Amino acid sequence: MKQNSFTIVLTPPQQKKLITLLRDPRYTPVEVPHTQIAVSTETCRINLYTSGKCLVQGKGAEEWITFTLEPEVLGEARLGYEAVHDPESVQPHMGIDESGKGDFFGPLVIASVYTDAKTVEILKELGARDSKRISSDRVALQLASDIRKKLDGKFAIITLGIEAYNRMYASMKNVNRVLAWGHARAIETLLEKVPDCPRALSDKFGPTHRIESALMKNGKKIKMDQRTKAESDPAVAAASILARAAFLNALRKMEKDFGIETVPKGCSSKVKQIATELVADKGPGILLKTCKCHFRTADQVLAANGYTRADLSES
Repeated sequence: MKQNSFTIVLTPPQQKKLITLLRDPRYTPVEVPHTQIAVSTETCRINLYTSGKCLVQGKGAEEWITFTLEPEVLGEARLGYEAVHDPESVQPHMGIDESGKGDFFGPLVIASVYTDAKTVEILKELGARDSKRISSDRVALQLASDIRKKLDGKFAIITLGIEAYNRMYASMKNVNRVLAWGHARAIETLLEKVPDCPRALSDKFGPTHRIESALMKNGKKIKMDQRTKAESDPAVAAASILARAAFLNALRKMEKDFGIETVPKGCSSKVKQIATELVADKGPGILLKTCKCHFRTADQVLAANGYTRADLSES
């Protein structure tokens, strides 16, 4: 699956160059909210947002970046040169990412993926990228299936079921501590398959020592790195896709187990509505089996049915 969507952050001078370039008559202006300029061609769309991010999408996106954006605006080649710009990304290591942390319904899923130079090339060919950039659940599930087939078993998926999650949060009182525990388990499980993996990388969600302190004997030897936007790393991007697919499958199972037509993601008004209807039908205790009960949404859902958090803990 060829990648057809790219986001590149531009400096202010680069933004000016791009705006001048896109005012050429060969580009067709389009209206897109929050952009400095947005245009289309026969094969791609280019949006320059006020944040400085340039989004290029379409079947001709890669070609336009390679032959126009890089030489005329960036002044350097980036696509296909990951090993030059981020040499650690193609060296042996594992990436860790999670799904479900911000969702009221469903479990917390953490995945780890081992990559080396050969695997990175395979992931690139598949079009693996941060799961947050994949808008379609169907695409995410298919991509996860393709990735699993190519990894030769060198991945791990840890699913912290919602009842276990609620018990753990009640004990730890902190989401990032729960997350660190999950990351540590994902690292150690993968180390059983790839014991000589030298480094682990995850997105930064708290002090690095929090994960390190959660690691047991088998994981103490690995070098632990955290950084913002770690999903740009191929191993982390692949882990994000596997975690998202596992989370989506968990929601589908929940629909069957509890007779819910569709379990919505996130923490929207629709989520609150479905949870309120669920409690009205099955009582407050159902939240402990389906939802992350430390969310404020739990109090709102309980109140909408005439319950309090005390009723939740006693049910």
